[in-house]
Amino acid sequence: MPSVSGFQSLYEEANRAIGRLDGLSMMLPEPSLFLYMYIRKEAVLSSQIEGTQSSLSELLLFEDANLPGVPLDDVQEVSNYVAALNHGLHRMRVDGFPLSLRLLREVHGVLLAKGRGSDKAPGEFRRSQNWIGGSRPGNAYYVPPPVELLAECLGALEKFLHDDPVPTPTLIKAALAHVQFETIHPFLDGNGRLGRLLITLLLCAENALHEPLLYLSLYFKSHRAEYYELLQKVRTEGAWENWIRFFLTGIKETGEQATATATRVLKLFEADRQRIQAIGKPAGSALRVHHHLHSKPLTTVQSAARALNLTEPTVRASFRNLSKLGVTHEVSGRQRGQVFAYQAYVRILNEGTEPLASTRSAVGAHPLSRPA
Repeated sequence: MPSVSGFQSLYEEANRAIGRLDGLSMMLPEPSLFLYMYIRKEAVLSSQIEGTQSSLSELLLFEDANLPGVPLDDVQEVSNYVAALNHGLHRMRVDGFPLSLRLLREVHGVLLAKGRGSDKAPGEFRRSQNWIGGSRPGNAYYVPPPVELLAECLGALEKFLHDDPVPTPTLIKAALAHVQFETIHPFLDGNGRLGRLLITLLLCAENALHEPLLYLSLYFKSHRAEYYELLQKVRTEGAWENWIRFFLTGIKETGEQATATATRVLKLFEADRQRIQAIGKPAGSALRVHHHLHSKPLTTVQSAARALNLTEPTVRASFRNLSKLGVTHEVSGRQRGQVFAYQAYVRILNEGTEPLASTRSAVGAHPLSRPA
C-alpha cells in the first residue's frame, strides 16, 4: 500500500484546503443553508457522471413545486442521492452507526428506492455477475469479482474502513476505499454514485469535515475520462500512486473552490440585502422573501407565501420590487404559476453543473456507461 510520505506536500495542501472549508462551515451565519445547497450540487454532479441530464435548477424546482417539464427520471435519481446522503449521515450521527457494510446497504436502498434502478435489488448485494461496458463479461471493459468472492472482498473493505490491520490517514483511506468499492462493484446498479457517497461519508465519519460541504464530483466530472482511466489502471497495473495524486489534487482544488464559492455567496447576500433596505417601506416583506430565496433560489409566489406565512399579494409585490432591483427574474414565461429565480445566486450555484454534452446518447456505446 502506498505511504503518505511520497505525497507529503500534496497531502498537506489537500488537508489544509479541507481544514479551511471545515473552519468556514463553523463560522457561516447559516451553515444549514450552505449544507442544503452543497449536498444538492454534489448530488447533481455525481449523477451526471453516470449519465443523467438533470441540472441543479431542475432539482430545486422539482423539490419546491414539482413543476411539469422537469425530466422526472433524471431528477428523481438526483433527489434519491440527496436522501441517501442524508440517511447515511443521520444513521452515523444520531443513531451511532459505524461506517459499515450494513450502513452502505441501507444507503443503497435509499439511493435506488424510486425511479430508475428501483428494480435492481435496492439495498441488496448482487447475486449474479455484473460487468462494465460490452454486452457480456467476455467483451466487457471491466468484470468485477464473481459472486462467490464478494463476501471476502467486502469483508476486507469493511476491515480497512475500520483501520484493520493498521490505521490509514483519512484522505488516503478515502482514496483507496473508493477504488476498492468501485472495483468490487457489489450492487447491480448505483455503484458509481454510492462509491462517491462513500467518500463523503468517510470524511464526515472521521471528522475531516463536520458537514458534507465538499462536492468532489465536480472534479471527477471535469476530468471524467482520466477518472475512469485511473480507476482501471489501479485494477490492471496497480497504479495506486497516480490515482492517489489525482484524488488529493481533486480534494485540494475542490476544497479551495468550495471555500471561494461560499465567500462569494455571502458577499452577494449582504450586497443585495443593503440594496433592498434602501427601498423604504416595502423593504420589510422584500427582505423576508430575499431571505427565503437563500434556501429556495427558484420558487413560486404560492410556495414562498406558504413558507413565509404571508399573503400571495404581499409576496407578489415583493417579487416585483426585487425584480426592479435586478435581484430576481421571472423564468417560466407563464402568467400563472410563475417561477422566480435569484439570478446571481443561481448562476454561482450552477457553476460546473451543466449536463455533459450528449451523455445520454453515448450511454449504450461508451465503455464507461452504466453496467449491464
